[in-house]
Amino acid sequence: MDPRRKAAGEIAKVIGGQLQGQILQGQLADQVKRRYAAWNDPRAKLDRQYRRSSRVLTFWLIVLALLAVVGTLTIAGVLHEGVGIGAALGFAGTSVLAVRTKMKLGRVDTERKQLAAAPVRVPLPARSSAARQPMERLEDAEDTLRELLRQLDSDALTSVPTDSVEQARATGAEAASAIRAVSHQLQAVERARDTAPPLDRAPLVEGVRRLRVQLDEGVDGYCGLVAAAGRVLAESTASNPRQVLDDAADHLAGLASALRELSR
Repeated sequence: MDPRRKAAGEIAKVIGGQLQGQILQGQLADQVKRRYAAWNDPRAKLDRQYRRSSRVLTFWLIVLALLAVVGTLTIAGVLHEGVGIGAALGFAGTSVLAVRTKMKLGRVDTERKQLAAAPVRVPLPARSSAARQPMERLEDAEDTLRELLRQLDSDALTSVPTDSVEQARATGAEAASAIRAVSHQLQAVERARDTAPPLDRAPLVEGVRRLRVQLDEGVDGYCGLVAAAGRVLAESTASNPRQVLDDAADHLAGLASALRELSR
């Protein structure tokens, strides 16, 4: 073999190994970030607090039961009176601790329910992903639409029918789900592209480009619904606010259906 070709082949192997190592390091870093974010998620923290408080409350109840048995035996004359007095004092102190733990458990449970009613934040794609920027736009648009529909659904804006607001809310949620499905598909193709041999990457590169176009179109459609809701709120006394909101919701519903069909 030509020494130059052999040297070139060895260099290509070294570079390929380094690139693959960088890709694996990036994937590992993303995995660590996702696990760290899951651990620090407010819901996860409240779940841990709830389990700890539940275990502590169970412990106090067991202690109370034992102290009650000791008190009963003292009254029956089986144990010394001093033991009964100590059991009574311990029962009183433990009761206070049990009540406080029960109150904390109820407070944590209330916070859990409030968070459960709040919208779930889906982790954004990695910064190196082509899906990152569209999904950031979608997250901002979701927050804006949520606030607009909340105001449109208030008693002060009686000119906007409630069923139109509910339809827009349901359509927005369905469209966001379809857009996220395309985002997950794009990220999977990106991982396949990064691990595929160089000669097999061209179709995957094209697939990433095509899915990015679909993703941008989906987010643009979602932002169209946001714009329609904003126009309705700005002109809440207009003659026909229902038509503006319903037309935008219908258009977005069609777009969401098309995205679902394409992802299948």
